[in-house]
Amino acid sequence: MAEELSRHPGVVYSTHYDYMCSDPGQELLKKAIKEHRLNGVVVAACSPSMHEATFRTAGEEAGLNPYLVECANIRKHCSWVHDPGEEATDKAIRIAKSLVEKVKGNVPLEPVEVPHKDKCLVVGGGIAGIQAALDVAEAGFEVLLVEKSPTIGGHMAQLSETFPTLDCSQCILTPKMVEAARHPRIRLLTYSEVEEVSGFLGNYHVRIRKKPTYVDPEKCNLCGDCEKVCPVRVPNEFDRGLSQRAAIYIPFPQAVPSSYTLDEQACLGLEPLRCSECARACEVGAIDYDMQEEIIEEDVGAIIVATGFELYPLENMAEYGASKVPDVIDGLEFERLLSASGPTGGEVRRPSDGKVPKSVVFIQCSGSRDPELHKPYCSKICCMYTAKHALIYRHLVPDGKAYVFYIDIRAGGKGYEEFVTRAMEEDRILYLRGKVAKVFREGDKVVVWGVDTLTGKRVEVEADLVVLAQAIVPSSGVTEFAQRLHMSLDEHGFLKEAHPKLRPLETLAGGVFIAGAAQAPKDIPDTVAQASGAAAKAVALLSAPLLTHSPEVAAVDEELCSGCGICAPQCPYSAITVDEVAQVNEILCEGCGTCVAACPSGALTLRNLGDEQLEAMVEAALEELEPARAAVEVKGG
Repeated sequence: MAEELSRHPGVVYSTHYDYMCSDPGQELLKKAIKEHRLNGVVVAACSPSMHEATFRTAGEEAGLNPYLVECANIRKHCSWVHDPGEEATDKAIRIAKSLVEKVKGNVPLEPVEVPHKDKCLVVGGGIAGIQAALDVAEAGFEVLLVEKSPTIGGHMAQLSETFPTLDCSQCILTPKMVEAARHPRIRLLTYSEVEEVSGFLGNYHVRIRKKPTYVDPEKCNLCGDCEKVCPVRVPNEFDRGLSQRAAIYIPFPQAVPSSYTLDEQACLGLEPLRCSECARACEVGAIDYDMQEEIIEEDVGAIIVATGFELYPLENMAEYGASKVPDVIDGLEFERLLSASGPTGGEVRRPSDGKVPKSVVFIQCSGSRDPELHKPYCSKICCMYTAKHALIYRHLVPDGKAYVFYIDIRAGGKGYEEFVTRAMEEDRILYLRGKVAKVFREGDKVVVWGVDTLTGKRVEVEADLVVLAQAIVPSSGVTEFAQRLHMSLDEHGFLKEAHPKLRPLETLAGGVFIAGAAQAPKDIPDTVAQASGAAAKAVALLSAPLLTHSPEVAAVDEELCSGCGICAPQCPYSAITVDEVAQVNEILCEGCGTCVAACPSGALTLRNLGDEQLEAMVEAALEELEPARAAVEVKGG
């Protein structure tokens, strides 16, 4: 291949090396540039998405403009998809020759530079959002922390204890919540949602809608008189519907901000006002029925998305009697039953009759790892929190018995395997390896039909309570939110990272980072670690004097442009505006070429990929190869 390319017009030096991305390979490239006074380089090797920056940096260190260095992708486009042989070698030669023709037409370019805002938006007030906000704020930057519910804390606030240490969840979370609320560089916006995002890397304009709570937090002294006189009772979402709350309520005692919220949907009516019992009971006059929603507009330089997760709805599990059998509940409902601040004060009680369950069946992988009916992926944390549930249940109900149906145990984390082993060895906790076929009610019992695959026998358990370890799914509304930020979603609806190995915290939207279960199911340690990682990425961006962007973007020839506007709606990055003639925002443009193909007048071109270059590349790829090539014996694997 190197021999054939050495005969191509314009090539003055051609060689081969096994590992071009290594230090010796890069030194070979630098030495060739200097010795042969090269004004263009083609490295025929790996994917440019992986190594283009490596080779361009090496070229720049040798005194060559980095945009005169190109990568011919003979790895993914040739060796990965073809068996070794003459035809594969021929294709690799043609790919490399086409890139030689491209680099001949390249011109030196300089990165696009732009100033940026010094503020960060964090969307989601769970543990991921809290940790990210605190890290960015501690680095010296202003933070907007937006949470759609009346309090921060997320699902972690609903937990009784955390695995594998069995720490009180509220005990380790509440200090973080209070710190975030009191931090001088964090502006906390609860009961708020991001409605609109416009702009580009380092210069985003966000529009936030803050709903009215109808309670002045500055006046509210948390006396609770308003809640006592409220005539309305609705299911308490914090307790997963296992208790009732008033229309005016505080989500839980440690809520931050610590203030009451009037639920407009549950209230008897505000327009017209049908009940004013809470206002009459409030001696400090904190109730304000005239409070209006507020639109907040801010400019930010970076965005961290930590929108969290929800559980796969119980009503989807008809085979397990969910939503029909009251004593079939999900893991978060069981957490509230175990919690000392829960609806039963930490006593495990059946939802149907309030009795203490003497036998509980835990079903793992409920809705997970089931490509035929439900979700195909593993929800990662279910094995661990089921073990935790079984251990805490046995502690609270010493004469109770727990049955755990599992497919297999996945305990990947520090101390996790030991924790599961502890549960398995606990007296009166029985692990049964096998799937559950059916759950139904018979009298005051819940009958579970399953199989023990280790013994090959059918199993029937008459239980007092069944707990389903439901699949973890993305939060509602994340699809619409992702569209506003031009973020990608994976096939399951989770936010998609730019690269699963090398850019797990970034998205393809510049300056937008992800953290926590918004990306995929994960436990608290992984969530906190990723949140701090996303914060570090945001801080690096906000700390830069100027932001840079590749100059290989679309350019407009204003003399040819008729201002027809066909290009603008075609751009997937909203990088084009039309005012008499088309204008390209070089920071937003990713050089995809969609606008170039759509332009009827040929006014749009891509820098370093013009029509003449494309024609030369096609001709080089189609030209006949030297007859001597056929005599070369190709070896390799």
